[in-house]
Amino acid sequence: MIETRLTRMLGIQHPIISSGMMRVSTAEFVASVANSGALGFLTALTLPTPEELTKEIERTRDMTDKPFGVNLTILPSLKPVPYPEYAAAIIDSGIKLVETAGRSPEPFMPHFEKAGVQVIHKCTSVKHALKAQAVGCVAVEIDGFEAAGHPGEDDIPSLVLLPRAVDALDIPVIACGGFSDARGLVAALAMGADGVSMGTRFMATVEAPVHDNLKQEFGNRISVLSMGNFTWLIRTLGNMYKDQGCEWFMSEMCENSTPIIDTTKLTFFLLIFCQNRFYLFF
Repeated sequence: MIETRLTRMLGIQHPIISSGMMRVSTAEFVASVANSGALGFLTALTLPTPEELTKEIERTRDMTDKPFGVNLTILPSLKPVPYPEYAAAIIDSGIKLVETAGRSPEPFMPHFEKAGVQVIHKCTSVKHALKAQAVGCVAVEIDGFEAAGHPGEDDIPSLVLLPRAVDALDIPVIACGGFSDARGLVAALAMGADGVSMGTRFMATVEAPVHDNLKQEFGNRISVLSMGNFTWLIRTLGNMYKDQGCEWFMSEMCENSTPIIDTTKLTFFLLIFCQNRFYLFF
């Protein structure tokens, strides 16, 4: 058994985290991760309402007596998300560990701290990690450029970003992005990390609620980056929908400096983009 500041602080057996994944990190999956000795996070926004999140937390507790947490990802949305209500549901359910991502968790920190909730924030730069430490987060996950989802816009790979974060911070640093086996864990620990966070690797497990056809493709396809023109970079698994959608969008809408977007074209592009997300997260 490998013991680090992270394992001691969280009461887990292994310095491994299954970061919250939309529509993947369900009660059954998170309980399986917890029972293996690692740490899993339910994704709050997978549940349509805070009330449903409360029920999912209880379902998880029925399947494990090991530590687990809840991910609260704070992102811009066309449809307002009741983030304060989700945070209240987390607190009222007695959860003591939250993983935040996206925007700064600072507005929620007084409520979490009052309830004795520890916060781990996912960052894509040393600057943001220092801010997370300053507002009271107990640890950070530092996302290198290899990370799936939103790896930031700095293009700095994990093995460069990780030691810089370790040198700059006092709180535990969790390596994230491109880690999938024992070699990666040993490398991260050698550079000063207190653990690793994995997403795609956990998606390939038997317990993950992901179609087997997709699991088989993880070893056959490369990941691709898109949406860079919107400074909202996203890494997904390569597929024809993404390729066709991005090619069409760039040719039809980005040739002019001020492209005109009509409703039909925008709807088509969003459908293509949503299909791309479907391939990654379901």
